[in-house]
Amino acid sequence: MKERLLDLLACPTCGGDISLAYASKYEEKEIIEGVLTCAKCTREYRVVRGVPRFADLEKIESDKAETAENFGWQWTHFTQEDAKYYEQFLGWLQPVKPDFFKDKIVLEGGCGKGRHTKLAAEWGATDVVGIDLGDGVESAFQLTRDLPNAHIVQCDIFRLPLKKVFDYAFSIGVLHHTPDPKAAFISLASKVKKGGHISAWVYGAENNGWITSIVDPIRESFTSKINQPLLYQLSKLPTLSLFLTTKLLYRPVNTLAPPVARHLFYNDYMNHLADFGWREQHNIVFDHLVAPTAFYISKPEFEEWWKQIGAGDVEITWHNQNSWCGFGKV
Repeated sequence: MKERLLDLLACPTCGGDISLAYASKYEEKEIIEGVLTCAKCTREYRVVRGVPRFADLEKIESDKAETAENFGWQWTHFTQEDAKYYEQFLGWLQPVKPDFFKDKIVLEGGCGKGRHTKLAAEWGATDVVGIDLGDGVESAFQLTRDLPNAHIVQCDIFRLPLKKVFDYAFSIGVLHHTPDPKAAFISLASKVKKGGHISAWVYGAENNGWITSIVDPIRESFTSKINQPLLYQLSKLPTLSLFLTTKLLYRPVNTLAPPVARHLFYNDYMNHLADFGWREQHNIVFDHLVAPTAFYISKPEFEEWWKQIGAGDVEITWHNQNSWCGFGKV
């Protein structure tokens, strides 16, 4: 944890200012072990392995804790980086471009292994705070610790330990895995100051009926219940099928016969996946199977979220014909 993060923190219980009570271990400019305290209610929060901890998974609601545990394992094992992350990230953020981040204080709602936190920091943000509830914060911290403007915080998205000082907030693929996606979105938006912006990418209800009727029952009753190392191995079988299909069918047909490709099942997304190698496709399959909670959001429902926060200049985009990207001014 870098001391400059203190300027952005607030007690999640009372909203009071957070200060450093003491640090027992430093590594260069990072506080590795220490204690933070609230000036208003005197509650204390620990810094452990470089990450300030504002959530105790043993005391948090079971549905949140289960999601955090499952995804936490994922992000501490799928730690690879891919050259396509840059392009993929911008696809989810559309119409935002890299120069939009310059000189902004940015909040990421659900940072996973920190790949987007890192990009946002490299694109010139003044400060980027990536938050997550699970053990993925360990990987995110290691990935971003050498960036002076990147910060990782472990907390609950519904109880953010942050001040209302952010110029921009975004959440990619996280809100639909919370118990209440709309409430999580509103919580994230509450930390954006007036005139700031927010982006969100969520699974769409439209065109995903085959997932909700076939994949979801398997995920809910079996794959999200078994231990993650076993699922890691079992998920290699559907990954093999996906990998061969995208590489040997979708990509060649899209390259050689685009009019024919348009008639293939789920073509936009499958052709998009063909950009990635085995490791990333395995990550994607595992991601779909490990989640205890997953909601698929319709366009009218998604539009209502933006009305709820009073956003203006809202742009909602249909992405790969299976998900929604949203961008608006708070």
